[in-house]
Amino acid sequence: MTTLAPQLSTVLENFKKHAPAPVQHSINKAKTDFVASYDPNAAIQVGEDLPDFRLINAVGKEITSTELLAQGALLITFYRGDWCPFCNLALRAMQKHLDDFRAKGVTLVAITPELPDTTLSTTEKNELKFTVLSDVGNKYARQLGILFQQPETLRPVFEQFGHDLKSRNGDDSFAVPIPATILVDQKGIVRNTFIEPDYTKRLEPSEALKWIDAL
Repeated sequence: MTTLAPQLSTVLENFKKHAPAPVQHSINKAKTDFVASYDPNAAIQVGEDLPDFRLINAVGKEITSTELLAQGALLITFYRGDWCPFCNLALRAMQKHLDDFRAKGVTLVAITPELPDTTLSTTEKNELKFTVLSDVGNKYARQLGILFQQPETLRPVFEQFGHDLKSRNGDDSFAVPIPATILVDQKGIVRNTFIEPDYTKRLEPSEALKWIDAL
């Protein structure tokens, strides 16, 4: 099965080849500055209890961490939004391994700041068969220490590409989560994390399967 990394590299190379120089400068500077300033110790750590959550799924139903953990271990992946090509590739890669996760008794859940109307579109577009939850206002991402407050310099770039985060997310904070992936055992204890401030890098699903095998 095709790995995720080459697909992400292709998107990045296309961006370098085709995006206007001012756009590349704004995006690259924002990313570089955040990577340099982000403190990984501020994020949730292996061995800690996962904070409880109550979030809404794509059809408006409230889902809690308690009910999900009652079914077994939980693999949570955060994504920035439907507008992010890296996120869409990562979600599709997880979908391809969904049967493997389920066979090992693990529930896969994606969390995004986007509103349910948008998450429903994302679910349909990427043919996702796992739960996608809305963390409106990034409250849960903030609680986990995985929030990227994007600089104001990126707003014109988003407008140029037609990405209206205010309508997608239901707020004007312009913040997005770090695309983190977290494995939680059935007791609610964090067993593994992939928290990478460079959003062009993502956890390979095959690596997540190794985590699960080690539970």
